[in-house]
Amino acid sequence: MRAPVRIVITLLATTALVSCSAFGSGKGRSDTGAKKKGGLFSRSQSVSGIGVNSFLWRAALETIEFMPLTSADPYGGVIITGWHSDGNATNERFKATVYILDTRLRADAIKVSVFRQEFDASGNWVDADIDPDTEVQIENAILTRARELKISTLG
Repeated sequence: MRAPVRIVITLLATTALVSCSAFGSGKGRSDTGAKKKGGLFSRSQSVSGIGVNSFLWRAALETIEFMPLTSADPYGGVIITGWHSDGNATNERFKATVYILDTRLRADAIKVSVFRQEFDASGNWVDADIDPDTEVQIENAILTRARELKISTLG
């Protein structure tokens, strides 16, 4: 093995080990320490056990539950669906990605991207335009459901 390749591999291995030891130690993760020191971990993260607002997370999953789930990362706040076709319109299909961007329940803490494809004459799926209001409507539905979830836990 050549020397530059060994150096790169050594650096990557060292970085991985340092990262693992920092995450595995559990140091600096207490709720009170994070609040006092202004750390990255807030009370909502400690209580919910996920890295994003738990109400937005649950509301997003409930809102898009009719679509097949491909990936869901509660720490990074990303939900990716698979392609979904409505039974009445089999010549088009939709896919969505939901980004939860904050630990607070705020309107700007959610971003939805929707993708649409149509079946063309040659039998291939091709990308098609989507009304931008569709993404806004889904974002609003998620926000509305998140507020309902929050109110139900308070009352």
